[in-house]
Amino acid sequence: MNGLTEQQKTEFEAAAFRRLVQHLRERSDVQNIDLMNLGGFCRNCLSNWYRDAAIAAGVEMSKDQSRETIYGMPYEEWKKLHQNEASDDQKAAFERNKPVDH
Repeated sequence: MNGLTEQQKTEFEAAAFRRLVQHLRERSDVQNIDLMNLGGFCRNCLSNWYRDAAIAAGVEMSKDQSRETIYGMPYEEWKKLHQNEASDDQKAAFERNKPVDH
């Protein structure tokens, strides 16, 4: 792939992941339901994928631990600080677009 070594590819992927996580932390105004409705994933999905990778590598990790990695704080704290009640329109859109594998 473009003459990259596997190590470079992994380093660049890791850098992109860290930037995505930082961006999501900075954009706490963007609700998870909005991310799900528009992109088919949210912060919780990202934390689940992170946990899946850890477990696949033989590292035990709880859902709370992986969520704290993504949110930058305990999930319950983030919800209190940033999560708003979803509107009826948001809930309806989620039901129409809900991914089956989540």
